[in-house]
Amino acid sequence: MATNPRTKRMTVSQALVEFLGHQWTVDGDHRERTIPGMFGIFGHGNVAGLGQALKQANSLQPDLMPYFQARNEQAMVHQSVGYARMHRRLGTFASAASVGPGAANMLTGAALATTNRLPALLLPSDTFATRVADPVLQQLELPHDIGITVNDAFRPLSRFFDRVQRPEQLFSIALAAMRVLTDPAETGAVTIALPEDVQAETVDVPLEFLQNREWHLRRPLPERAALARAVAAIRGAKRPIIIAGGGVIYSNAEEALRLLVEATGIPVGTSQAGGGSLVWDHPQNVGAIGATGTTAANRLAAEADVVIGIGTRYSDFTTASRTAFQAEGVTFVNVNVASFDAYKHGTQIAVVADARETVEALHDELARFRVAADYAETIRREKAAWDATVDAAFEPSGLALPGQAEIIGAVQSSTQPEDVIVQAAGSLPGDLHKLWRVRDALGYHVEYAFSCMGYEIAGGLGVKRGAEASGSDRDVVVMVGDGSYLMLHTELVTAVAEGIKLIVVLIQNHGYASIGHLSETVGSERFGTWYRSLDPEARNFQGEEILPVDLAANARSYGVDVIEVEPGASSIDDLRAALATAKASDRTTLIHINSDPLLYAPDGEGWWDVPVPAVSELPSTQRAYEEYAEIKATQKPLLG
Repeated sequence: MATNPRTKRMTVSQALVEFLGHQWTVDGDHRERTIPGMFGIFGHGNVAGLGQALKQANSLQPDLMPYFQARNEQAMVHQSVGYARMHRRLGTFASAASVGPGAANMLTGAALATTNRLPALLLPSDTFATRVADPVLQQLELPHDIGITVNDAFRPLSRFFDRVQRPEQLFSIALAAMRVLTDPAETGAVTIALPEDVQAETVDVPLEFLQNREWHLRRPLPERAALARAVAAIRGAKRPIIIAGGGVIYSNAEEALRLLVEATGIPVGTSQAGGGSLVWDHPQNVGAIGATGTTAANRLAAEADVVIGIGTRYSDFTTASRTAFQAEGVTFVNVNVASFDAYKHGTQIAVVADARETVEALHDELARFRVAADYAETIRREKAAWDATVDAAFEPSGLALPGQAEIIGAVQSSTQPEDVIVQAAGSLPGDLHKLWRVRDALGYHVEYAFSCMGYEIAGGLGVKRGAEASGSDRDVVVMVGDGSYLMLHTELVTAVAEGIKLIVVLIQNHGYASIGHLSETVGSERFGTWYRSLDPEARNFQGEEILPVDLAANARSYGVDVIEVEPGASSIDDLRAALATAKASDRTTLIHINSDPLLYAPDGEGWWDVPVPAVSELPSTQRAYEEYAEIKATQKPLLG
């Protein structure tokens, strides 16, 4: 039989690997690999499919699709997300897992990627499409629908989902997946389920499918009518404020934003994802906004008559559960590339467009607009007051167990402007949001859309990979509490195996500091939030016996360099010395320090809606409900 010169005989896995190796994202003059590598943990579901294809590529074309190990499937996706953020969504990794539990382990990562609007390509293996060996090891069986597999759980978590049931389906599925990965308005987790038998089946692959393909990033311009409505609202404002979200970073709009606010005097509050939109000491940067915000941003937000959201998804933390904006008749102008986010909270002025293009257009249209002198003075005064509050919070107390604010201050003073701070869950995100002084557009990486415990080390590893791929030697500093560390710390082994340098500051407070504090405010008295031995009589974990867990020894056992800061009056100075040692090293270093979780950072006058029982026999809950009901009364049903 004659061969077709326009096709190549390959397995589905071989074709997918080669296809992915030829995809490129283009943003203006910048061009980079969309999928620069693949993480993989192999099992019977993918060792003969993707495993063989990656081995073959490694033998014949090592640069086509580099393979990287991981120790946990969830962590593979976290690394991909960390990388994607550092590359402003232009590139991400693929993650391959085996059937059943391997695939299910990636579900949390999929939800995290989609919630954060960050691209990640997931390749979970699936059970036999032919069902010839039905049921196979690790197959989920549901009597009412035999066709459902574990991978169907990815459907509600993914921005794109499909299953390659026949080899010929690969071509359309792969192209559709790439479209979503590279679409700023649609991106998130992209899942291609790969039955283990189909992975190894052969197909005649069109050579066009394997050629270099460029995906040009869309930057939609603002429509003239929508822009005109936004400009009119801003020109009529007396107390406007900008909320800068992650879209500012992803669209590379920091410089455009700086020029806009310098020309108009409009202050800027930042969401967690928007950290880095302006350097901390810029006169118009009033800091974090919302539930974990600063007094400066929140006081200005409370009186604002026009709120200009740029690239923000308006989470409940950003809006302080719809209590942050209290002015009568406040108007919202929402700029977002995704209409879903642009129309949040009932706004009537939505600009569905790229953040940078819109900010540049606003700059031109608002050439003669400037906030009044009295408002400018209010901005200056509030910013100065909060900066002084942070200065005081950073001062060492001399206590044997320092508070978290002091620890953050020591890390801040020991890092360079281009270094990246990484965090995700617990009390650290809130404290970092209002205290950390961001000095670089990519220097603040707090995953707070999903706020996933265990993200920190894996995400930090992805951030470091992203920095190195861009030719940067900036240090990546992961700050993590003991609760989040215990959730997922095994990617320290990955860092050691590949010689990738991280600096990990592990804060030991023997429990869940954030939820412990929250538990107090809602009247639950820190129940279940301490790491203590079980009291068999009280049948709880509220006793005084601290668990004899040595997390420093755990990290040391992985081959990580460990520095232990002993409790004492000099602990903050010792922490600074440890950080200097870690920065001078080329190896991953974990610094272990004990803290007092009851020493809180300064309050920024934000609120978060966590319902409190209206009926309780606990006096602490009764008191908490009274306060909750009072604040709840200020909550708005809509913002726009």
